[in-house]
Amino acid sequence: MSRFRLGRRDDAAAVRAPVAPGTVIGEVRGLRVDLGGRTVLHDVDLEVRTGEVLALVGPNGAGKSTLLGALAGDVAASSGDVLLDGAPLASWSPVQLARRRAVLTQSYDLSFPFTVRAVVAMGRAPWARTPAEADDDAVIDAMLRRTETARFARRGFAALSGGERARVALARVLAQQAPLVMLDEPTAALDIRYQESVLRTAAERAYAGDAVVVVLHDLALAAAYADRVAVLQGGRIAACGPPDEVLTGDLLTRVYRHRIEVIRHPRTGGMLITPLRKKGVRPAIRQDPGPPDLPSEITRS
Repeated sequence: MSRFRLGRRDDAAAVRAPVAPGTVIGEVRGLRVDLGGRTVLHDVDLEVRTGEVLALVGPNGAGKSTLLGALAGDVAASSGDVLLDGAPLASWSPVQLARRRAVLTQSYDLSFPFTVRAVVAMGRAPWARTPAEADDDAVIDAMLRRTETARFARRGFAALSGGERARVALARVLAQQAPLVMLDEPTAALDIRYQESVLRTAAERAYAGDAVVVVLHDLALAAAYADRVAVLQGGRIAACGPPDEVLTGDLLTRVYRHRIEVIRHPRTGGMLITPLRKKGVRPAIRQDPGPPDLPSEITRS
């Protein structure tokens, strides 16, 4: 989990060399993605850098998961460029890609009765027949501990709860030890404790020199753990930068079409992001179930 770049060779002598923080490891330029007869992403430019957590946020249908999929090479670009380590994704073999980027999707069901440990071990497959294979057991054990799943390592994956499966799937991705980690809504099935744990793990990976891209719906988590936030709206990037600069009440109100307030926690100074509600909202709903008032410029858009 240290800073490294893999050499272009695919054999057991593949070289790991240090990579400086802030190095662009993934990039899209002028990206357009068409799916189902409509354009989902429009002319998107984005850089993914080592040593950073980049959060993709925005309303449902804004294109967050599609952008993550395009960066990973799992969603085809209709036009534009998608680069990994400065080279087009198409120039990398499947094994080379698996050694450079690890992807956690929203779906992680398995049809076969694998144990939890066997699922995590799948993350080590790209390193088979290389010197790194000698580290398999140690890496698997470490990731089971890091995700607090070691206690049911021998249990069947299918017998776990949704939240437990999510943590095991994360352990598999971390065991891959790729320098680019992509997580699509990794906290969706988790309670508060494990949400914090997952994002803390992502931040640790970035601090160690990896690049982490994470799709989030929880704006407070993005504000707390991301180094940069890209806010998507209608298939375009509405803003991208440090959370303090990007996650403003005005921007979020416009993007989410709901009044949102950003304030500072009185003790920690952290950002608190909340929809603005009137006092006694439940009685008000019983009297008037209509939508909340929005600024006129939003209702006209």
